[in-house]
Amino acid sequence: MDYQPRLDDIQHILTAVLDAPVQLQALPAFAEVDADLVQQVLEEAGKFVASEVAPLQRIGDETGCRFDAGVVSAPPGFRQAYQSFWQAGWPSLACATEDGGQGLPAVLEAVLHEMLSAANHGWTMAPGLLHGAYECLRHHGSDALKARYLEKIATGEWLATMCLTEPQAGSDLGLVRTKAVAQADGSYALSGTKIFISGGEHDLTDNIVHLVLARLPDAPAGPKGLSLFLAPKWLPEGRRNPVHCERIEEKMGLHGSPTCVMRFEDATGWLVGEPNRGLNAMFVMMNAARLHVGLQGIGLLEAAWQKAHAYAQERRQMRAPGPRKSAEAADLIAEHPAIQRMLDTQRAWIDGGRVLAYRTAVELDIAKHHTDAARREAAQRWCSLVTPVLKAAFTHQAFHGASECLQVFGGHGYVREWGIEQIVRDARVAMIYEGTNEIQAIDLLVRKVLPDGGVALSALLQELAEGLDHRQAAHAAVLRRFEQVRTLATQLSQASSRHTELAYWVADDFLRAVALALLGWAWTRIDAAGHGQTTAARWTAPMHALKGWILPEFDMRQQIIQAQLGAQDTQDTLAT
Repeated sequence: MDYQPRLDDIQHILTAVLDAPVQLQALPAFAEVDADLVQQVLEEAGKFVASEVAPLQRIGDETGCRFDAGVVSAPPGFRQAYQSFWQAGWPSLACATEDGGQGLPAVLEAVLHEMLSAANHGWTMAPGLLHGAYECLRHHGSDALKARYLEKIATGEWLATMCLTEPQAGSDLGLVRTKAVAQADGSYALSGTKIFISGGEHDLTDNIVHLVLARLPDAPAGPKGLSLFLAPKWLPEGRRNPVHCERIEEKMGLHGSPTCVMRFEDATGWLVGEPNRGLNAMFVMMNAARLHVGLQGIGLLEAAWQKAHAYAQERRQMRAPGPRKSAEAADLIAEHPAIQRMLDTQRAWIDGGRVLAYRTAVELDIAKHHTDAARREAAQRWCSLVTPVLKAAFTHQAFHGASECLQVFGGHGYVREWGIEQIVRDARVAMIYEGTNEIQAIDLLVRKVLPDGGVALSALLQELAEGLDHRQAAHAAVLRRFEQVRTLATQLSQASSRHTELAYWVADDFLRAVALALLGWAWTRIDAAGHGQTTAARWTAPMHALKGWILPEFDMRQQIIQAQLGAQDTQDTLAT
C-alpha cells in the first residue's frame, strides 16, 4: 500500500486547532492567503505526492542509485518525477516572488515536505536542502551570485548540497581542512574531500550548486576560521568544475538518495558572506533543514502507521479478549488491546507533532512578516527553542514508532514484501544527520536554556499556559509539567555553575521532558478544537494513549535529572 496524504487530518489541525489561515492572513505579506487557498494548494500537493512520488518508493529502495566512474544515476522514474516537481512550481512555494517563487507561507511548504517524506524519503532528500540553500544565498550571497544562482535554486531547476562533513570532521566543524585560495579574478580555488554529501552527484537536474565550508590560508584555527563558498558542478561558461564524486556509500537505508564522497580539486568557488564567518551563513541553511528533518520524522511515522493500521484491519487471528465482538470483527488483530495500544500511541505522537511543527512554521512566517517587533521576537523565541525539540524527539519517535508499527505485522513485517521494514531502515538516519539528536539536546539545554537561567523557556511556557484552565484535569497536568520544566531549568542553571559536565549528562532527558510537556499542551489544543467531521474515536483513542502510555515518561525523566542533581549535591557535601 502506497502512502496516501490524510488531508482531512492535516486541514483539521491547520484550521480548527491552530487557526493558521486567520493568523497568516493578518500578516501583510499574506493578506490574500485565505482558508480556501490553503486547502486548494494542499489538495493539489496531495495529488502530486500520491500519484508521482509515492509509487517510486519501492523501486528507489530495491534498485537504488548507481555509480559508474564518477557518474551517478538515480533510480528509474526519479528524474522524471523531479522534473515534473520543479516545473509545477512546488519547490518555490515559500520563496519570494522576485526570486521566481510564489510568496506563500512557510507552513504550506512544511506540510508539503511532510507528505513527500512520508511518500518517499529517498526521493525527497533531493529537494530537501533547496529552501535552506535559498535562504542562505538570499541573505548572504553577493548580488552577482544571487543574479546567477538564486532563481535557479528558488525554482528547484538546479539542486543544491551542503558540504560540511570531512573524514576527520564530523560534528566538530572546527576540524575542517578543505582549503580555499584566492584567485586573481575574485574567485577561489577549493581543494579537499567532503563525505556524507546527500545528492553530491546525480542526474536529476542539469546543474548542482555546492555550498562548501573551507578555510582561507590566513584563517584562525577552529570554527571561527571557516568561510562559505558556492561551487557549481557546471561553471557559467559551460566548463565542468573539477568537483568529483569518488564513490557513493552503501547504506542501511535511503537507497534512492546518493550519499557521496566529493573531492574538490582546485574547484572554482565564490565566497558567500564574509571571510571566516561561514558558519553564520551556513546555520541559516542548517536551521531550516532541522525543522524539515522534524517533519520527516512525523511523515515517516505517519507512513508506517498507515501501513500498520491497514494491515490490522485485514489480518485475522485468534479472537480478541474482552466483551464479545461481532462475528465479522472479533478475530481482526485491530481488536486486540496490544495492537490498539501500539497504533494509538503512534497516532498520538503524529497528531501532537503536527500541532507543534505546523505552529513552528507559522511562527517562522510571523517572525519574518509581523508588523509588531515584540510579536516577531516571541515568534523567534518559539522557533529557537522548539526546533531542536522537534528534530530530536520526532526523529526518535519515527524510528522507534515505525519499529512498533512493524511489530503489528508480526513476521510479515520483517520481510520486504510489505514495505514497512524499508521505513524503519530509512527513518534511522534522521536521528543522525543535521546535527545528531544528542547535539540537539545540548543545543537546547546548554546553549539556549542555561545562559539566561531558563528565562526564555519560561516565557514561552507562560504564553502557552495562558490558554489553559487549571480547573480541568488535563490542563492542570500540563501546567504542572510546565512548572516542573521551569524548576529543572533553574536548578540546572544553578548547579552547572559548579559542575560544568552536569548539563551534558542530562541534556537528552531534559529535551525529552520538554518534548513531552509540549506534546501534552498540543493535545489540549486538539481536544479544544473538537472532532470536526471525523468520529469521536478518531481523536479520543490517541488521547487516551497519550495519557496512559506516553506522558508518564515525563515523571521518569524528571526523576533522572533530579537524581543527577542530588548526586552532585552529595559530591559537594563530601568535598567540604
